Order: sequence, then structure tokens, then C-alpha cells
Amino acid sequence: MTVKTLERRSGGRGMDTPARYGLVSRVLHWGMAYLLLWQFVMVFSWRAFGDSAVVDWLVRMGPGHGTVGLLTLAFVVVRAAWVLVNRRRRPPRVSGWPGAVGQAVHVAFYLLMLAIPAIALLRAYGNGEGWSPWGIALIPKTGVEVSWMVAPANALHSPLSWLLCGLIAVHILAALYHRLILRDGVLGRMAGLRKAQK
Repeated sequence: MTVKTLERRSGGRGMDTPARYGLVSRVLHWGMAYLLLWQFVMVFSWRAFGDSAVVDWLVRMGPGHGTVGLLTLAFVVVRAAWVLVNRRRRPPRVSGWPGAVGQAVHVAFYLLMLAIPAIALLRAYGNGEGWSPWGIALIPKTGVEVSWMVAPANALHSPLSWLLCGLIAVHILAALYHRLILRDGVLGRMAGLRKAQK
């Protein structure tokens, strides 16, 4: 059975099929990849160069730290809903323990991508300073600090972010292993490469 046949049966190119992920899944995946990699480029640059003209220039090239967090939260909610919509259409996971490990890493991704920006938003509300991304008063300025709202992000935001960074590195290495060593087409599913499905 060809990819085109599978796409017709599953409702078009936007939907997932057993052969590959659909256009919507791919846009969400690569959009989130851009956001997260951009976030870590900014963090690493700030750690390397401090508060400098290089970092200021870099920050102007893309969305800011808080904006990336907010967009990541929105993307992960939409992506989780899309996974549920496509749960019976998606490509099968790799069998055996590698598949189980891959599944666990993906669950960890979703949990971290929800928790990290959520506790940051809680801190933004609790510090009383307010926050207005794109000029929209998303979090009102109260002038009152609420310590129980600030404490979780102060304690966990950085360690959880580094854990996420480590998982991203493992994810990239696993994708390259599938592509270059196993040559099993797993990376091609998310790259949208057409491949006949038997």
C-alpha cells in the first residue's frame, strides 16, 4: 500500500498515517524544535558572553525567553490534542525496549514542556511585576509578591530546563542513529519523506 493511498484513507496530507506523520504533526514538531533550540542558543550565549552586545543582537534576532516559553506551552497543548486526534493513525512505535525507552522520553518531553513554562508563568504572576508579551497585559501588575508562587520556579525552572536540554540531545542522537546506522526510516516519518508502506 502506498503513502498516497494511506493519506486518502486517513483524510488527506494533514493527517498522520502509519507510513509517516502528516503535515500538521510535522509543523508542530519542527516548530517546537525551533523554539526549544532557539531558547537554548540564547541561554548558552548569555552564559558564554554575559550581558553583552553579542547577546543583545542575538535576542533581537528571534523571540525573547518568556515569549518562547509561552509559545512552547501553546504548541505542546495543541500538539498533545493533535496526538489524541491521530492516535489510531500514527506510525507504529519501534518495537522492544528501544520503543519503550523512546515512548518514555516522549512522555518526559511533554511533561517538561508543560511544567517548565507553567511554573515560570506562576512565578511571573507571583512576583507582582506583571508581564505584557506583544503589548498584551497577560499577567497584571499587582506589586505584591506571593512567595509560594515564586518558589517552585526559583527551585525547579533551571534544573528542569537542563534536563530537557539533555533529553533533546538524546533525541537528536537517537534520530541520527536511526537515520545513519539502522536506516529504518524513522527520521523520514517526521521529515515527511515519501516511502512505500507494505
